[in-house]
Amino acid sequence: MIETLKQIVIEGGTINEEQAVALSQSPDKEALYKAAHQITRHFMGNKFDTCSIINAKSGNCSENCKWCAQSGHYNTVVALYPLLPAEECVHQALHNRQQGIERFGLVTSGKRLSDGEIRKLTETVRYIKQASDIKCCASLGLLNKEQLKELHESGVENYHCNIETAPSHFRTLCTTHTIEQKLETIHMAREEGFRICSGGIIGMGETMEQRIEMALLLQKEQVHSIPLNLLQPIPGTPLAGTPQLSEEEFLTTIALFRFINPDAYLRFSGGRSLLSKETQRKALYIGINAAIIGDLLTTIGSQVEEDKILFTEAGYSLTEETDWVG
Repeated sequence: MIETLKQIVIEGGTINEEQAVALSQSPDKEALYKAAHQITRHFMGNKFDTCSIINAKSGNCSENCKWCAQSGHYNTVVALYPLLPAEECVHQALHNRQQGIERFGLVTSGKRLSDGEIRKLTETVRYIKQASDIKCCASLGLLNKEQLKELHESGVENYHCNIETAPSHFRTLCTTHTIEQKLETIHMAREEGFRICSGGIIGMGETMEQRIEMALLLQKEQVHSIPLNLLQPIPGTPLAGTPQLSEEEFLTTIALFRFINPDAYLRFSGGRSLLSKETQRKALYIGINAAIIGDLLTTIGSQVEEDKILFTEAGYSLTEETDWVG
């Protein structure tokens, strides 16, 4: 079955939910991992995409996402500050580019930015583009069409908006906005000319079937950059006591995402520090071919030089052009 479904994907076909569930239940995990590896190499070669992010506005978010340290609904230990000055963002962008990182993402807390905040941020982007050739990304919440247009015109190329989880699971984790609003933002951003980056968090109490549901939605939306976060339970949030996924369950999820999204960048994101180096290497073999490196939003990230060694030892090149379409 694994070989048959692998061949369908390699020949340009797609697998359905029933077939993906059957793959997830296969006892021969090594065969599943090997097939996913072959799909990765067939569609993506050895290209590896790196990006870094800066928490450009932190905390006191109006939304009640149960996983998030920045929600104002929960008592968490997180820095609170307004939009950072342009100088700090430019400094961080230059620092990351000097380390060979290809993309720099400006990330803000909150449902969306005000028009005034957008104007400040677009000025910051213009300063970054004048000072460096680093590619700019943004994750600013549920912006409207006019805000997205202004952002794109300033030089931002990629817009990030995670769907977070399966539609059938989302309402159990957040009630202050909907997954439909997220998809509307993604559609508007694409219409404005942005490349789209969208993924989610695994390990938030969802079933394997719901992870497959999320992967199929991202396939339907033709998303080619998919951050896969592993939940880091934050003290003070409702998910603080959530047990960690087994490494096998994590690796199986990576393989299924690769079968369903064969030509996407599957991106190591938050929670990677919870994994052993051996499991990280296995994930890279199976299908992870992108990563957020450096510090993350509210948790410590990775050491850039150590990561570059890890990725190149896995057979990836960090010097290939990695822009995706749409």
